[in-house]
Amino acid sequence: MADTSATREIFVTGLKNAHAMENQALSIMKPQVSRIENYPEVARRLEEHIRETEGQMTRLEELLQQLDESHSSMKDMALSFTGAMAAMGHTIAGDEILKNSFANFAFENFEIAAYKSLLAVAELGGFQSATSALQANLQEEQNMAKWIDDNLRTVTNRFVELREAGESAKV
Repeated sequence: MADTSATREIFVTGLKNAHAMENQALSIMKPQVSRIENYPEVARRLEEHIRETEGQMTRLEELLQQLDESHSSMKDMALSFTGAMAAMGHTIAGDEILKNSFANFAFENFEIAAYKSLLAVAELGGFQSATSALQANLQEEQNMAKWIDDNLRTVTNRFVELREAGESAKV
């Protein structure tokens, strides 16, 4: 991984962006988990994905180190802040769990696209040693997106059932 071309620059920027994106994901998921009361299966899956996300960040840091680079603290901080604000924005909604589910599904698909793009750049730039780490991150994001997709009906039904029973259903 000693390439100094424009492709290397694109790849490094993509890795830094992905690290910041994962930092943002943590700032979205952690507040959600702390607020969930009536959806234990969602809380469990988010807690699992938080651990996966921390592992993804480690993989990205290792790839950056192999390139004699480091993640961007400014990007990490900026996206972490925007993630926290996004998570906080849903707390005032009466259907917070649904809005979080929609946003999480969208964000997972954003991450999937980012990793697919990084894999393409890795291939173009000859960064084969990065492929397995990026594939692992991609697979975890695809698994999470599938879980949300598979469970959206269940979460929605639980929300409606709780509301119909006059109980707090928002989280």
